[in-house]
This record gives sequence, structure tokens and C-alpha cells, in this order.
Amino acid sequence: MQHTRLRQVTGESLHGLALWAANPWRQGSLLAVVFTAAFVLGNGITTISGALNVLDPMAAIVAMALTEVLVRQRPRLQRQRNHLWLHLADAFRVGFLYGVILDGFRLMA
Repeated sequence: MQHTRLRQVTGESLHGLALWAANPWRQGSLLAVVFTAAFVLGNGITTISGALNVLDPMAAIVAMALTEVLVRQRPRLQRQRNHLWLHLADAFRVGFLYGVILDGFRLMA
């Protein structure tokens, strides 16, 4: 890839976030925030598509594709020395699926 200023700033920001999250309490709070945001996103996607009664299959495909991308990135993230990104991806995936499944159970009743 080309060495651009945007790529350099993004890399520095991500490295700074990893340094900030070296503290276990900060890492735990960051994981909780990511889990909660993913839960709200998963719940919102299914609620909005269900309320509008349009594009239900499309919302399911987007949810499945997002989860599949995160699962496919897992081996690459495991090879890294810092496992923060692996934990963040797992927290996002679990929160997102939990939001989708919980909304499905709620709509089933």
C-alpha cells in the first residue's frame, strides 16, 4: 500500500489506542463499550427492518456478512502480538449477534 498521510495518522491513532488500553481496567471498559455498541447496532438493524417490513432478507444478509467477515479475520488477528484487536472483534461479534438473536426472540412472541 502507498505511504500516505491518512494511513500514517490512522496507524498512529490505532497504536495510541492500543497503548491506552494496556491498562486492564481501560481494556475492560473498551470491550464493554464495543459490546454495548454492537448490541445496539444489531438490535437496531433488526428492529428497523422489522418495523418497516421491507428488506428483511437484506438485513439478514448484511448481519450474516458482517459476522462472517469478523470470523474470517480472526486467524490474522490471532497472529498479532497484541490481542486487543482480537478481543475487540470478538466482543463486537458477540454483542451484535446477541442483539440480533434477542430481537428475534422478542418478535417471536
